[in-house]
Amino acid sequence: MDIESIVENFEYLDDWEDRYKYLIELGNGLEEFPESERNGANKVNGCVSQVWITSKIEEGADPLVTFRGYSDAHIVRGLIAVTLAIFSNKKASEIASTNEIEYFNKIGLQEHITPQRSNGLISMVNRIKSISANVLQIS
Repeated sequence: MDIESIVENFEYLDDWEDRYKYLIELGNGLEEFPESERNGANKVNGCVSQVWITSKIEEGADPLVTFRGYSDAHIVRGLIAVTLAIFSNKKASEIASTNEIEYFNKIGLQEHITPQRSNGLISMVNRIKSISANVLQIS
């Protein structure tokens, strides 16, 4: 699902209990994430929950980068789904210049998730942007 559709769906939900349920639903829709990829190399540091993110990088000067992610926590899986909707399957330069805060504010995440989850969300974004920046430096 694309981020614009997710933002639109959040706008239709009046209270945060429904929005949390929607986040969990988004997380349940994540692509299968094999146990073998839940390792230290893919682990995102700075998250209270266990979070893993992998990337697939196409060839080229400004390659397309696709991410997959998983967490052991339901709401965090939803946050991963939102984050992947923002960044995955885009060119590395586009990822580097994306303002994720704009999307998080439209959804209202900053006001409604715990500080620990907010820190974890920032860690996920930093990991994704770091991967993309490294790709651009190598190219």
